[in-house]
Amino acid sequence: MRLARHSLRLMAVAGALLLSAGCSILPKAEPTDVYRLSTAQPAAQTAQGSPVPWSLRIVRPRASEMLDSPRIAVVPQGNLISNYKGARWSDPAPVALRNRLLDAFYRDGRVQSLSTDDSNLQADFELSAELQAFQSEYHGDAIEVVIRLDARLAADNQRIVASHRFEVHQAVSDKQVPSIVAGFGKASDTLAAQLLQWTVEQGQKHYATLPKNQ
Repeated sequence: MRLARHSLRLMAVAGALLLSAGCSILPKAEPTDVYRLSTAQPAAQTAQGSPVPWSLRIVRPRASEMLDSPRIAVVPQGNLISNYKGARWSDPAPVALRNRLLDAFYRDGRVQSLSTDDSNLQADFELSAELQAFQSEYHGDAIEVVIRLDARLAADNQRIVASHRFEVHQAVSDKQVPSIVAGFGKASDTLAAQLLQWTVEQGQKHYATLPKNQ
């Protein structure tokens, strides 16, 4: 009986020691730098034309598991895709890109009735997409940011009225993460400008064909 109590006491002491030493036994988490997908454009921007009469809902792009995360993707060689250690986006890449596009539309001012899939408000048109690439890529000593987006503009009845693939390549000056992030910002600016102009043109073209109850 004494032996059993002694064994239980030893086990309790050993457990307490393990718990107290747990912080030194478990691996320490690496510090992570969190980056926003920023814009290089000025904070204020005037409208590029007259306001349009229709409304637009911008939907978070669909993406593969590797891209649909806060990790900053990189293709160091061939078909190998990885991510930068100790760095991530403030939101999953598709969310960050959607918010960046929404900001571009607000800055432009022509489409004044804007919403996202977060609010799910009724709109005349819906802008959705497949995010095929959102990564940096190494080509020998050169490195560039690549964004590839298959966009679709659909009427509120889910009828697709236009689709287009956008692809942007932005050279990066060096391999440091802040430079890579700046490259993503410039590439996103270019993509947003192209996508915005295309959306406005296609919306104006097809607005008259919408059902009367729209």
